[in-house]
Amino acid sequence: MSVTPTDDVMMTGAGDVQGAAAAETFRVFVGYDSREDIAYRVCRRSLLRRSSVPVAVIPIVQQELRSAGLYWRERGPTESTEFSFTRFLTPHLAGYRGWALFVDCDFLFVADVAELARMADPRYAVLCVHHDYAPKEATKMDGAVQTVYPRKNWSSMVLFNCAHPKNRAALTPEAVSTQSGAYLHRFMWLDDADIGEVPFAWNFLVGHNRVDPADTAGTAPRAVHYTSGGPWFEQYKNCEFAELWVQERDAYEAEAEEEEEHEAKAILHGPAAPSAVSVDA
Repeated sequence: MSVTPTDDVMMTGAGDVQGAAAAETFRVFVGYDSREDIAYRVCRRSLLRRSSVPVAVIPIVQQELRSAGLYWRERGPTESTEFSFTRFLTPHLAGYRGWALFVDCDFLFVADVAELARMADPRYAVLCVHHDYAPKEATKMDGAVQTVYPRKNWSSMVLFNCAHPKNRAALTPEAVSTQSGAYLHRFMWLDDADIGEVPFAWNFLVGHNRVDPADTAGTAPRAVHYTSGGPWFEQYKNCEFAELWVQERDAYEAEAEEEEEHEAKAILHGPAAPSAVSVDA
């Protein structure tokens, strides 16, 4: 099954990316990795199903960006996903207009993303969860190298002020294809005062963050991030919050099967015959 940004925006009913912006649709760019197609599809469904506002979900597909001449850096040994760097093209892909959210594909939204969108604050160039995260394992997902660096996982969920002058100047295709990983993932094009903070519940790291029984409302996940690996990988099928992801996946697959059956019937039987009774009769 092919994945293109146009396909997914159309499925949200928003037309295209430009149309989405014009209609004030909230744009969510999701990092796409061909090894984790089902993770992307489940993330997308979780966003759309719970949103109270129009949402355009747009996958960031590295090969399409290369074909369009927007990305050309060679893949390095520390890049655990196909979107390790392409995520920073979000403001460019959004036309440097308005606000847009980037998330990794290994997210599951269990709350309304409109709540997160309302946290957009023009004082900041970006907003994110300010994690203090230092993983102990040497590998993650399907054997990818686990790297440790300052501000790790800050860039896994970013609310971008796309029109901010510093984002417009620094996050160009040229910069994203040439700047170092440290420069990009540590937000080194910004001053600390430019980086706003949102509650960790919107980037709840499985295996790291904990729900406080005394404050479940404030600490329960609103977006679960299976950062080390999710239930779509055999070795993580029993991870914390796996049952939530499995439920969402099963619902997605049931809907997809129903849609395929409907399309097959339509092809088999052809268009419905016109009614013999005139509407004006």
